Order: sequence, then C-alpha cells, then structure tokens
Amino acid sequence: MTLVSSFLDLLQPLSLVMTAPTFDSFLTIVTGWFFAHRHTVTQMIVAADAVGTKHHSAYHRLFSAARWSLDEMGLAIFQMMLPLLNGTILLAMDDTLARKRGLKIFGVGMHHDPLLSTRRTAIMNWGRCWVVLGVVVPLPFCGDSFFCLPILFRLYVPKKTAATKRLPYRTKPQLAVQMLQLLCKRHENRHFHAVGDGAYGGKNVLLNLPGNCDLTSRLKMDARLYDDPGPRRTGPKGGRPRRRGQRLPTPQKMLEGRCRKLELNIYGRHDKSRVSQAVARCYADPNRPLKIVAVEPLSGGRRPQAFFSTCPQDNAVELLTRFACRWPIEVMYQEAKGHLGFEEPQGWTRCAVRRTAPMAMLMYSLVTLWFATEGHRHYQPPQWPWYTAKPHASFADMLATLRCQSIHAEVSSMALHGRGSRNIVNTLLHVVKLAA
Repeated sequence: MTLVSSFLDLLQPLSLVMTAPTFDSFLTIVTGWFFAHRHTVTQMIVAADAVGTKHHSAYHRLFSAARWSLDEMGLAIFQMMLPLLNGTILLAMDDTLARKRGLKIFGVGMHHDPLLSTRRTAIMNWGRCWVVLGVVVPLPFCGDSFFCLPILFRLYVPKKTAATKRLPYRTKPQLAVQMLQLLCKRHENRHFHAVGDGAYGGKNVLLNLPGNCDLTSRLKMDARLYDDPGPRRTGPKGGRPRRRGQRLPTPQKMLEGRCRKLELNIYGRHDKSRVSQAVARCYADPNRPLKIVAVEPLSGGRRPQAFFSTCPQDNAVELLTRFACRWPIEVMYQEAKGHLGFEEPQGWTRCAVRRTAPMAMLMYSLVTLWFATEGHRHYQPPQWPWYTAKPHASFADMLATLRCQSIHAEVSSMALHGRGSRNIVNTLLHVVKLAA
C-alpha cells in the first residue's frame, strides 16, 4: 500500500531532518497512520502492508531511538506553509490532555480535564498534557474559515512527577515561550502575533515575548491597570522616576461607565455586545502599552470578559476577531484525537512518548497542506438530499480525499480491464469514504 504520489512529493523536504533508512521507515508509518483502524506502530505496519519488509523493531526505533528532531520536523513543515501566509503570521498556543493508563509511562500525572469539568466542579484525569503551538492559516477554498496547523510541541510534566524523576520543571507558559522563541529566532525577518487563552496571557509570557512577536489574550476583570507615568521630573530633588502612572479603572469598572454597542460575526454566530476600550499598562509590565477591551454580551447568557493586545493601535473589532481565531486549535484537537488517534500510541519510554503522540498532529498539518495545494482539485462534496449547503470541506473530507486518491492510484496501477473494472473502483472508493 502506498500513498498518492502528490502527497509523497509533499513529504520530500522532511527527508532533510533524518537519515535515509529512517525516512524510509517514516514513509511506511505515515502510510499506515492514514489507514490503520488503531494507531499503534504494529497496526500501522499491518495497514501499510509492510509486514516482513524489515524487522518490526526498526519501526519502533523510529520513535524510541532514531536520531531526528521533532522540532526540526515541525519547522520544516512551517517552511512548507509559507506560500499560504502573508503579512503578520497568526499563532495559536494552548494545551490539551491525552488520557492514558499506567504508572510506568513517562510524563503522566493528574491533570485538569476540561471535557468532564464544569464551572462548579473541576475533574482531574490521569494522562499526559501537551502544550501546542500552531499556525492559524486561512485556506483559499474555505471562505472565512481558518485551520490551525500545529508545528511545535512540549510535554508538560507535573511538578511532583518532575521532582520524582529528577527532571527540570517548567510551567505551561514557560514551555509556550520556549516554542515562541525558537520559531521567532529561526524567522527573525517575519512578524508573528500569538493568541492564547488566559493561562498564556500572564507575566511569564508577556515579559518574555520575542521582539518580532505580539500577543492577544484574556485579562482578568479585576486587573490593575495604570496610565503612562509621564516624563521624568528634572531638578536637584527629582527623586526616583515613577514606574507606573495613575491608577485606571479595572475592566469591570469600564463596563459600568459609558459603552458603545458592537455587532460581530464570530464563532459562527451573530453577537451583540457592549464594549469599552482603553490604552493602559498592566502592573507586571508598566513599560508596554496595551489595548484593553472589556465586553459584556447582550445575548447568549455569557459573562462579561476582558481582553488585551500588545498592539495599542488595534480597535475593538480587530482585537476580538483575532482572539476568535484561537478557536481552530480546539477543532484541531478534536480532529487529531478522533481521526488520527492522538491518544492511542502505546509508547512509554521518554523518547518515544515525546515523539509519537505529536506525530498525529503533524499528520493533521500535512493532510491539510496537501489538500490546500493538490487535494482540493479532487474533492467531491457529498450529494445527499439532506446535506445541500455544506460551506466547505472538513478535515474528515480532506482525509477521505487522500485515502480515495491513494486507493484510486493503487487500483489503477493494477491495469484492470473489462466492463466491471470501473464498478470495482467505484465500490472501493465508496467503502473508503464510509470508513473515513
């Protein structure tokens, strides 16, 4: 079993980050990843029809021992995205939980489970927590929709587990800053803008942003805000210069004053809100002016919220629209877990754990890139009477298109002849679409 030639051509730049034998094993694993019903290494070997071509331990060593860098692979995939990116590059950073069982698996611990938790009750679950940095890409054939293509990953190890294993402890924001600095240093001539939830809007990120990267995130409703301290006083008794100016109203107080009404089309809905905005400085970084936007939704029963951007020239619409572009990373998590088996690999050693699960998200990026460059030409929307107005292709459609094109190329190479050959091809393609 082989993948369609256009997808194999897309993978060729990745051969620069690994040796030729390792890249050969990598191609087999990628092929099996898209056709295996369960995403373990042995099932991928079976799905790729590679049993007996080499010893199965060679495919396990691809993740556990082979000499290649996951960061370099992610940066190589980012290089492949550049034709789709113009101007400021939008980044999304967040973390997700991969539920696992077992005490001897590297990096596991108790983590907050956002799917099972409610506003009143926080539920913890056993597993691994991954901090992810992705590129938010607008695809030309998907209208106003965006896709988040993950490129860099860090495994968050809980403090107690790190102490037990004698590992250096890093918080989730610190891990996100590591990835931001790596990407921004590699592409110093480009400008980035990172978007993250409230956990990634604190001083650990704000004070360590690279020079070519801005940030948009949430702000607490009771955050302390300050005005510009003004020019330094001169004279023999000028004293120490002020670091902060006059205290400004908190976002909660801003909404108690005069606000303007704003209508936005974000998150797939039409929202009406009361909005108040100002330029202020936070307590942790008084030298950086921030754009502050406080929002009180007038529909939907949602609570008032506050956001900030390190671009003080932004207006409320630009800031809120940019923050809404963070949502595709949540969609990506669901697709990577549901279609690519992000939680299924069974590696337990340190090197295997750090490589295997992120590979599922890199597969998400590769499939989306292939569909953007070649696959959309072969996409056929479903012709169902109850499904007449599908806005654009989903990731499931992209994956099904890749599988169908690969099966079509494989069957066509058999040179089938006769009246029933076309029916055989159509039947196989229909089965593949249903399996996707």
